[in-house]
Amino acid sequence: MRYKFPVSAAMAAGVTALSLSAAVHAAGPEKLDVANTFNTSIFIGEGALRFAEELATVTDGEIELDVHNPGDLVPAFEVFNSVSSGAIPAGWDWIGYWAGTVPVTNLYGALPFGPSPEAFMSWMWAGEGTEILQSAYDQYNVKVLPCFISPQETGGWYNKEINTIKDFDGLRMRISGLGAKVLNKYGASTQLIPGGEIYLALERGRIDATEFSVPQVDQLMGFEDITKYYYFPGWHQSASWFSFIVNKDVWSEYDDATKAKFETACRATLQWSMAEAPAEQMRVIKKLEQKGIEVKRFPDPVIAELRKGWEEVRAEEMKNNPLFKKAYESLMEHTELVEDWYELQAIPRD
Repeated sequence: MRYKFPVSAAMAAGVTALSLSAAVHAAGPEKLDVANTFNTSIFIGEGALRFAEELATVTDGEIELDVHNPGDLVPAFEVFNSVSSGAIPAGWDWIGYWAGTVPVTNLYGALPFGPSPEAFMSWMWAGEGTEILQSAYDQYNVKVLPCFISPQETGGWYNKEINTIKDFDGLRMRISGLGAKVLNKYGASTQLIPGGEIYLALERGRIDATEFSVPQVDQLMGFEDITKYYYFPGWHQSASWFSFIVNKDVWSEYDDATKAKFETACRATLQWSMAEAPAEQMRVIKKLEQKGIEVKRFPDPVIAELRKGWEEVRAEEMKNNPLFKKAYESLMEHTELVEDWYELQAIPRD
């Protein structure tokens, strides 16, 4: 006797199948190619791999990010435009690289005399930071997730001592963003060079000095082989934001639950970057000193003069770029609250 499947059960099964199909469709692409602006062998490029691992964990392996090194898909400086146009679906970047297209990213990538990474992180995720950045990216059809922050960078690698502000006059230096604009006021010739090309530029005398990242990253670049002095503090870059960017047409294919998983993986990667970096920098500095590198601080009068130069640049940026003004004022207001809290709780040391 043939069993007759109830019509109601059949209909329910059909509805369930359609629902599951819709859910799968709503989840979006299962695999995304990610163009990295940095090699994955260094800390700031490794962040993309960490993000991919975290995303795989929270999605039970249902979404895979295939992270490519610079040049594998597109050159490093073309990642943003390629994601914007849809030529590639996603990228991992240093936010400040896109200042020529989106000027406010200068603030996120390299803000001179800015707040601590902790205060910056608080503004980004608990203040207006991400909202303001996303508003700037919307016109380029790019979704941004700020997933990685590095601590304050170094002052750079030099082959001559910096004793007065006049020592910057005529100096050819690889430096990016707003810090470059400050040094230009003191006669320096600045240029932005991709990370993979800096060593050769130094070796061949195209530049006299360079800044790039934190010691943990710099030690892998070989700068200690062709320079003598390693300067601190990194006045030009109090914290550096790196992000996962994805074409918004691709992003819109994911349902809300999946988008939330991307954000969860992003926050986990941010926590990893903040926990991993600070102590490691001092271990690396000790190793560099053992190799003969002289670790020095800029003299206080030099820092004071650079701050004056920054105040001029900041006034110019705020006058010419309303969104920069909005972001800077919002960041400083938020930072003041964070710093006041820590000051109130400060316990004097013995």
